[in-house]
Amino acid sequence: MQWKVGKVKITKFVEMETVGSTRFILPAATNDAIQKLPWLIPHFATEEGRLKMSIHSLVVETPSRRIVVDTGLGNDKQGRGFPTWNNRSTPFLETMIAAGCPPDSIDTVLCTHLHVDHVGWNTRLVDGQWVPTFPKARYLFGKTEYEHWRDNTAEPDKVAVFSDSVQPVVDAGQAELIPSDHRLGEEIRMIATPGHSPGHMSVLISSDGEQALLTGDVAHHPCQMAHLDWCSTVDTDPAQSAASRREVFSRFADTPTLVIGGHYSAGHIKREGDAFKFVALQ
Repeated sequence: MQWKVGKVKITKFVEMETVGSTRFILPAATNDAIQKLPWLIPHFATEEGRLKMSIHSLVVETPSRRIVVDTGLGNDKQGRGFPTWNNRSTPFLETMIAAGCPPDSIDTVLCTHLHVDHVGWNTRLVDGQWVPTFPKARYLFGKTEYEHWRDNTAEPDKVAVFSDSVQPVVDAGQAELIPSDHRLGEEIRMIATPGHSPGHMSVLISSDGEQALLTGDVAHHPCQMAHLDWCSTVDTDPAQSAASRREVFSRFADTPTLVIGGHYSAGHIKREGDAFKFVALQ
């Protein structure tokens, strides 16, 4: 799937897709509640109200850069909290290469946050060692986010993620810590959207009068754009997460903005009086 935002091209590379089995993440998103949001069907939910979600990376190509935003789960990882996320073997990199995006063509990797399903392909296993997957890239980590997980990582699954998908990038000298309002060239800047994690960031793309918002996990699913108070069970600070959703979606409600989530597809946001209207797009 691809989108154009002015001179910027965005390509989605899917690593995993799911239908249903998402109540553990969004307990308020019952089948009945989702069926009351018909704009979600069929792109974001089934007729029965089961959520459609994915784990994916986004390659953002500007006139001067080729950026990977978030890097999914990765292959060969161990110690993950979900059994199916361990010892994976998928053709993810081969798919990128076939689409004309080989790893050595990427100059920047940008992680909206450092959760397991957003950093996995930061590294790959070579001769028993974790090495950066994108050898010529600078990896941009939010300073607040990185320092939190560096200093507060105690649970075994989080230790594993940091050890195999973050620390090797730092050790290789390819990491750069950025503020939450960092600007990455003329077209791209970061927006602080904390709550899901302490230093979570979203990405605003602006080019030729058009805009796109790469939300990361400020909303796991577009149903949270209609129900801003629906929080994820893995939010570090649920109240702050809801406040970030309210702020960021209100901020762009008056301007047609392509919204591409860390786990969902796309849509335009429009303001109609005091309510939001959402139009699903492909």
